[in-house]
Amino acid sequence: MSEKRYCPYCGEEMEYWEAPPETGWGYIYVCFNNKCEFYRGSADEIVNKSEDQNNIGCRYGEDPLTNYTAINVLAYCPF
Repeated sequence: MSEKRYCPYCGEEMEYWEAPPETGWGYIYVCFNNKCEFYRGSADEIVNKSEDQNNIGCRYGEDPLTNYTAINVLAYCPF
């Protein structure tokens, strides 16, 4: 089912990725570009994080089962 999808923030082709089973998503498209503006700024956008969660951010994703609805995929941000 994989088709080409591109991140609206950086223009890179997104990867067709199997999300962990506990998320309930199945296969989704995710932007894994570490230079993506969405990813790079996401750690600052998450509020109410504890001190040990300072490096938690999001990658841009889309769920093909819900007409490519945009989703936030939690990710580690080392910066």
